[in-house]
Amino acid sequence: MKIYRYPTKDSWKDLVKRPVLEQKEISGLITDIFAEVEKKGDQALREFNKKFDKADTQLISVTKQEIENAEKQISDELKQAIQQAKENISKFHASQRQQIQKIETTEGVVCWRENRAVERVGIYIPGGTAPLFSTVLMLAVPANLAGCKEIILCSPPDKNGNINPAILFAANLCGVSEIFKTGGAQAVAAMALGTESIPQVNKIFGPGNQFVVAAKEYAQRYGVAIDMPAGPSEVLVIGDEQAVPEFCAADLLSQAEHGSDSQVVFVTTNLKVFEETIEAVGQQIRDLPRNEFAAQALENSSFVLVNSLEEALEFSNLYAPEHLILAIGDFEKYIPLVQNAGSVFLGNYSCESAGDYASGTNHTLPTNAYAKNYSGVSLDSFVKKITFQYLSKEGLQNLGKTIELMAEAEGLFAHKNAVSIRLK
Repeated sequence: MKIYRYPTKDSWKDLVKRPVLEQKEISGLITDIFAEVEKKGDQALREFNKKFDKADTQLISVTKQEIENAEKQISDELKQAIQQAKENISKFHASQRQQIQKIETTEGVVCWRENRAVERVGIYIPGGTAPLFSTVLMLAVPANLAGCKEIILCSPPDKNGNINPAILFAANLCGVSEIFKTGGAQAVAAMALGTESIPQVNKIFGPGNQFVVAAKEYAQRYGVAIDMPAGPSEVLVIGDEQAVPEFCAADLLSQAEHGSDSQVVFVTTNLKVFEETIEAVGQQIRDLPRNEFAAQALENSSFVLVNSLEEALEFSNLYAPEHLILAIGDFEKYIPLVQNAGSVFLGNYSCESAGDYASGTNHTLPTNAYAKNYSGVSLDSFVKKITFQYLSKEGLQNLGKTIELMAEAEGLFAHKNAVSIRLK
């Protein structure tokens, strides 16, 4: 880990840099994968399953029987936990529905906006060492609430050709339309292009490794939208003298265990908390089953001692973290200073894990400083907003002269005539 005590502001730009991933000719590989999927469809997916996941999957689609079998493999306790998380996520996202508001901008001129769901969405759920069934809830729940007609899910199979049972259970619980056994960049390609089994979608959601991220960006060339640019997971924790070092260390490690390319940052105004948190990280990491990932992530992570909370927030806004934890006493006072963050956790008991799983907010968030210009996934992510307007005869008479003058000034006389011919 990298330790900085009272760094000068002119050094901050270097401190907030994310670790640069080796490209390994990713662009060329993504292009080749898309070409293979476009040319060979399902057969390409079966071949990629063998190559990357060591799985023999003659049938790409998940059957009803497989979903029923998956439910039997999950404990009742986990089912109840998933159900409670779903209820909280549903409650929070349902509150984001907006009523139609008709505004009379000029007498006789009425404008308004209505939502229409994205008709067919695709969600990608990573498998591997951390099968993220919680992400199924975060994406399928708002998609259903928004009214999406079809929700397509892709997730990589294990070596036996099966998708993790918790993923299948959550998908069935949340009303996913179809589930397919394919992972990585090839899954994104399949949803972007369509195959014999997998329908082409209008928008692709979900996290993944650097190959999935690159594939989502490439998919936009085919007229498919994506949720947001994304990268490795990250958290920035700000603590003052009231912070609990053991809590702060646990939050840092909860993100570090995601993978070796994750990044965690700790910023504090208190030397004692600073030193004790570093010590607690060293103690807690020993007991983690995924401590190898966490240790690698810590190599690219920073512990920063600053003079004031105002300075800490300024540093945080420059970094623009995916997750921001304010482990401080008077956090209400400092909320207005938060400018760039994906999701914020307030106080000593608001652990980042709560947002990851069950508090209700969405955990699909902008990373890699994209919190400066992107929001996390919400109900709005699954809808388009269409504007409407109605002009009565009197409305056009009231507004017509303004339109004519502006159109003529731009040299667009057909625009002007569309008004003039009505006024005559």
